[in-house]
Amino acid sequence: MLRADTSARLYSVEVRFFGARNRRTGLAAAWRVERLARMTGLEMYARRCEPMDRDREQLTTWQAHTVVHRPARVPVPGQRTALVRLRRAAVLAGVRFTERRGHHDTGTAVTGTASEARRLSRMDRPSRSAPEPVTDVRSPSGRERGHIVPRRAEDLRRRSNRLLTWLLITVFCAVVARQAGGVRTWIWAGAAVVCFLAGARLAREMFASGGRALSLVLWSAVAAFLLAVALGADMGDGRGWTPIQMLTLFAVLTTAWGIRLLVRQWTWTDWVTCVAPLAFAVVASAVVSSGSVLHALYADSLGLTPEDLDVPAIWQATSAVKLLSLFSFALFVPALWGIAKHVHAPFVSPVERLNVLLYVVAQAAVVALCLLRVVDSAGDAVKGLRVAAVRQVELPSYFGVEPEWACVEPTVPAAKLSTWGGVLNPGRPYVSFGEAAGTVSLWDEPAGEAVQVPAEQVRLLPVADGRGRCTFSYETLSKGG
Repeated sequence: MLRADTSARLYSVEVRFFGARNRRTGLAAAWRVERLARMTGLEMYARRCEPMDRDREQLTTWQAHTVVHRPARVPVPGQRTALVRLRRAAVLAGVRFTERRGHHDTGTAVTGTASEARRLSRMDRPSRSAPEPVTDVRSPSGRERGHIVPRRAEDLRRRSNRLLTWLLITVFCAVVARQAGGVRTWIWAGAAVVCFLAGARLAREMFASGGRALSLVLWSAVAAFLLAVALGADMGDGRGWTPIQMLTLFAVLTTAWGIRLLVRQWTWTDWVTCVAPLAFAVVASAVVSSGSVLHALYADSLGLTPEDLDVPAIWQATSAVKLLSLFSFALFVPALWGIAKHVHAPFVSPVERLNVLLYVVAQAAVVALCLLRVVDSAGDAVKGLRVAAVRQVELPSYFGVEPEWACVEPTVPAAKLSTWGGVLNPGRPYVSFGEAAGTVSLWDEPAGEAVQVPAEQVRLLPVADGRGRCTFSYETLSKGG
C-alpha cells in the first residue's frame, strides 16, 4: 500500500493511554507517536491509526457448593396434601438458608454468568480419578440474579457518568423552576421532566441483559431523594437550595473530576503545570504562620495593623482555611485542562506549540481573580462594619475580630491625654477593637479614621449601640472633677 523504500521499516504498535473513546482517539494515538519521534530524534510517522476495544468484562464471582443435602423429590401417592407441601417448602427454605451461609461450599470459585458458572463448577478435572460430586453455585453477596449480565467496565463507567450528569441537571432545573415565576416556572419544570425521562431511558440500559426494572426503581428513588433534599432542605430561609448553590456544586464536582482525569495521566510537564497553582496557594496561605493575610487586609483598610487587633490563634487558623478556599478556584484551570486532555482536544495535543502559553495565560487570569476575591473578602467586611457604624447598630465580626460600641472614659487630664490618628471626643461612643499591646484602637466613623489611645490613659465602658450619649465629658475631667 505504501511506496517501497529500502531504508524504511513498517511497524504495527499498540498505543495505550487514558482518555475518552471518540472520533479523535486515533488522532490522539498519532500525537503520542509524533511526540515519541521528537523525543528520540527519529523520523517516524503514524500512517494509520485504528481504535481497539480493550474493555474488560465484569465477570460475576460464584462459590460452588454440594447439593447432596437437598431432599430428593420422591412422589408419594396419596400424600399430596397441603400439610406435606408446606413441610417440604419449610425444609427447602432451611436448605437454601444454609447454602447461602456457605455451610456446603466446596472451596471452588468460578466466574461468569450463572449458566457458565454451573458448567464450570461441574467440570471434571483430568487429574482426578473419582468423579466430581454434583454441585451448584451461589453468589457470595446473595444479590446476584442469573438473568442480569453486567456491562464491561469502561462502558459501565461512561454510562454512570452520563447518568450522574442527567441527575444533576434534573435537580438544577427543578431548583430554578422553584425560584422562577410565571411561564418560566413551567418551562424549567418541563425541562426537569425531560431530563428525568432521558436519565430513565439511560438507566434502563445500565446492564447488558436484564435488570431494567431494578435500574428504573433505583434511578427514581435516587432522583426523588435528591429532589426532596434540594427543594425541601432548610437553608436558613426555608426555600431549599438556590441556583447559585447548585452552580457552585457543579463547579466543585467538575473541578474534582477534572483533577482526577489529569492526575491519572500525569507526565512531568503536567506535574509542573498542576503543582504550580497548588504551591502558590500553599505559599500564599503560609503567611498565616506570622500573621493572617485576611486580618492584615482588614486592618489595613481601617488604618491599623494586625497587631492592633490581637486575633486569637484559632481564628487565624480559621482565616487560613478561608484563604485556601478562596485560592482553591485556581484549580479550576488544571481541572478543565484534564477534561480537555481526556476528550483529546486539539489545543492540548503534545505536538501543539502554543498549548503551554495558553495554559499560562488562563492560569494567570484565574489566579488574578482569586487575588481579587481575597481583597474583596476583607473589603466587604470593612464595608459592612462602616455601614453598621453609620446606622449605629450592632457591629459585625470578622474571623475573631469582635468590634463593639464603647464609651471611652479618660483617666488622665486633657493635657496628658495622648492620641494618634485623631482627636478623642468622650461624649459619644466609639467602635472599639479592644486593647492590644498596651494600646486601645478605636474607629471614628464621622471622621473616617482610626484613633489610638494608650490603654493606661482611658477606660472602656461597653454600650449596646452607638445611638446614646456618654454620661461623662472631657471638660469635667480637665477641671479635676
